Amino acid sequence: MLLRRDRLIIAACLGIICLISWYYLLTGAGTGMSVLAMSSFQFPLPVQSGSAGSWPPAYWGLMIGMWWVMMIAMMLPGAAPMVLLYARVQRHNWKQAGVVGALVPTLSFVAGYLASWLVFGLLATGLQWALEQFGLVHGMMMWSNSHVLSAAFLLLAGAYQFSPLKGACLSHCRNPADFLSRHWRSGRLGALCLGWLHGMYCVGCCWVLMLLLFVGGVMNLVWIAGLAIVVLLEKLLPRGEWLARASGVAMLVAGGWLLLA
Repeated sequence: MLLRRDRLIIAACLGIICLISWYYLLTGAGTGMSVLAMSSFQFPLPVQSGSAGSWPPAYWGLMIGMWWVMMIAMMLPGAAPMVLLYARVQRHNWKQAGVVGALVPTLSFVAGYLASWLVFGLLATGLQWALEQFGLVHGMMMWSNSHVLSAAFLLLAGAYQFSPLKGACLSHCRNPADFLSRHWRSGRLGALCLGWLHGMYCVGCCWVLMLLLFVGGVMNLVWIAGLAIVVLLEKLLPRGEWLARASGVAMLVAGGWLLLA
């Protein structure tokens, strides 16, 4: 009976992972800071004085974990339709083979997907350290200390929303059945590789959007939730690609205004 409800179990697992991830962010992601004190609707955020501090190994680990958990909280809901469809296909294949259950390969698929965002988290952490060392990001508040940098990220993100690479990656994310039919791999290792591949398409779709966290604050719940909603609607709405372009226009306008101001 438990194996027959594997899809329900998988959906519950995804929900639990998302809830834990959001709870971790809401409690400060281990930084000891109040996430409410780091959140604001203000734009642009104020430039604050402060010197760059050294990053001991423990702090590097903390920042990598923060970025990874944040990506899980923001991106996993949008990946849920792909994961659930994968579980359905796996269960159908296993039934034909005389075995019922798709839990293990589906969890391998999810592990591969999350691994791709771990790689992004490593790169984002390195970028945060570099920007902080140059005084472009405030070490404590974790938001841009340069309106020029903020404008550059907004213009880059806005332009990327219209790029062919964005369109191709978004198309893969919006069409789970087509993705699985094109790239299907069997076995647990195949599930892991397939999850990794889907994750890389997802990273390709959204990595520039995630850089906007430096504009609004890496731990600013307003920006985290706002970007998560934009990503989710891009992937799930019937005409999500038009939303991507509309948000791109908004980013270009905001970046241009900030640069001129």
